[in-house]
Amino acid sequence: MTRRILITGASVAGNTAAFWLGRAGFDVTVVERAPGFRDGGQNIDVRGVGREVMRRMGLEQAALARGTGEEGTVWIDGQGRVVARFAAADIEGDGPTAEMEILRGDLARLLHDAARTHAAFRFGDRVERIEPDAEGATVGFASGRRERYDAVIVAEGVGSSTRERVFPGENAPRWMDLTIAYLTIPRTADDDRMWRWYNATEGRGVSLRPDTHGTTRAMLMIQQPPGGEQDWTPDRQRAFLRARFADAGWEAPRVLAALDETDDFYFDVLRQVRMKTWSKGRVVLVGDAAWCVTPLAGIGTTLALTGAYVLAGELSRDRDVASAFAAYERAMRPMVDKAQGVPKVAPRLMNPHSRLGIRLLHTALRVASNPRLRSLAVRAFARPPLEPDLSPYRTLSAHRLS
Repeated sequence: MTRRILITGASVAGNTAAFWLGRAGFDVTVVERAPGFRDGGQNIDVRGVGREVMRRMGLEQAALARGTGEEGTVWIDGQGRVVARFAAADIEGDGPTAEMEILRGDLARLLHDAARTHAAFRFGDRVERIEPDAEGATVGFASGRRERYDAVIVAEGVGSSTRERVFPGENAPRWMDLTIAYLTIPRTADDDRMWRWYNATEGRGVSLRPDTHGTTRAMLMIQQPPGGEQDWTPDRQRAFLRARFADAGWEAPRVLAALDETDDFYFDVLRQVRMKTWSKGRVVLVGDAAWCVTPLAGIGTTLALTGAYVLAGELSRDRDVASAFAAYERAMRPMVDKAQGVPKVAPRLMNPHSRLGIRLLHTALRVASNPRLRSLAVRAFARPPLEPDLSPYRTLSAHRLS
């Protein structure tokens, strides 16, 4: 009998798992609360083992072709002058700007288009009840459906509601003392192909990144302890940003002016997801729902692709579900633990609160950008991630859950 798998969330991890499991012969349904596929989103990158997963999906070249065109990273002073420059062409390997820089929506679209030939997608619905047991899980949906699955994969975001239903109170988040607002703004003639990063006092930062859609992707950053801002209404969040960045300088007025016009405003108080286990019975977590490492780690998308691929590979082998989930966790834990090891002082160092702190940061970056020292600096952006061995999953077969 064909076994049934439910995946919650048409995310990077969800689409990747749907592709591989569906191709291996499983009966896969993906449920997504959004009414339709979500394009848009900000810049993400894929590195190392994540590139290998894309390659095995036959999507690596397509992803490169849809890249943002970002050519490197520069730090800017209050007069708009470059104080440090890291051009991708001058760096061997991936530095602050990776070779595969792509918008989240563009990557998710590639994955979704590949996955929908192997899985059924149901948009505009969500899990409201879930009753896992030794043989599977009974799931109640907001639409009123009630269905039985042999396994449920939770591939939602950092605030996953399904995770909280199955693992109530088990997430011990690690707050990173950094708030980021993301939005898309109109492109101007002065916008180039570099990621431009500006620091203001009081831990504030503004960054602008290129895309290939005729717009510019902006971020407003504030280094401070969390105060529940993630639960505010979008209007209150926008008012907060206007007050905090009113005198920030550089391109802050331009970004603030776009707050009411943008249709993809996203406000995030960065926190890691810390779970002692990623599975319970026939339910398993993957991607940000399992381990959100935050953008500070620089490999969140790589982890989502890799984790989904490893999970699908383990489920496709001749073993029971509990053993497959355990093997998946053993394979992924070292990489996740390393990625979550970003020190909490890092946001403070990169977002100084005083003019002296900004001068010291710029001096350090200027020295690091010296060609003779650049390779040492790049290693800080590309720490060895303890990647799992993908060789056991090179050919995913159509084994069934037992």
